[in-house]
Amino acid sequence: MLAKLFAIAAIAVPALSFSGAASAQEAPDALVKRISSEVLDTAKNDKDIQAGNNGRIMQLVEQKILPYVDFERMTQLAAGRYWRQATPEQQKQLITQFRSLLVFTYSGALSQVRDQKIEFKPLRAAPGDTEVEVNSQVISSRGGEPIQMSYRLEKKADGWKLYDVNVLGAWLVEAYRGTFSSEISKGGIDGLIKALSDKNQQLAARSNGKK
Repeated sequence: MLAKLFAIAAIAVPALSFSGAASAQEAPDALVKRISSEVLDTAKNDKDIQAGNNGRIMQLVEQKILPYVDFERMTQLAAGRYWRQATPEQQKQLITQFRSLLVFTYSGALSQVRDQKIEFKPLRAAPGDTEVEVNSQVISSRGGEPIQMSYRLEKKADGWKLYDVNVLGAWLVEAYRGTFSSEISKGGIDGLIKALSDKNQQLAARSNGKK
């Protein structure tokens, strides 16, 4: 379920790839609308991405997604009450490993983009809000029910950043909170770090095998 969740979510996550002073001035939904078409078009039309070239896919992820996702907040929310129990070094390792896991997942999903498009709903937010929820739906030309998606963003000093995505009624951070809690109950914070590291090594080996 989590793999499917991220595969769908990754279609929209690149929409937060904005840069420059204009990004801090635009409304979050305007940013998402403006940039999503650029990134989706790249994924659809880049032959290397369509062929599953992991080097090109990772490059797109590094350039267009990573600077605009708040991995620290995502990790903190996923860890829940256990975050305060972790040492600063453990927190740093958790962020690094969780970030890598999301990168691998996003990268795998981008190669699956074909004919999807995103339609956005009117933003319900006050001008001074620093946290907003942008709602949308993913539509395929092949038909089927639209996939409902929502994004939670926070306004930082350098612009808006994504910290959670909802697909079909399930928030990603909340979904991972159960996994984190289960691993911590078995092996503590270090056990969770090891579990994430092991998973990332598996994904890295699989990725290298496809180059």
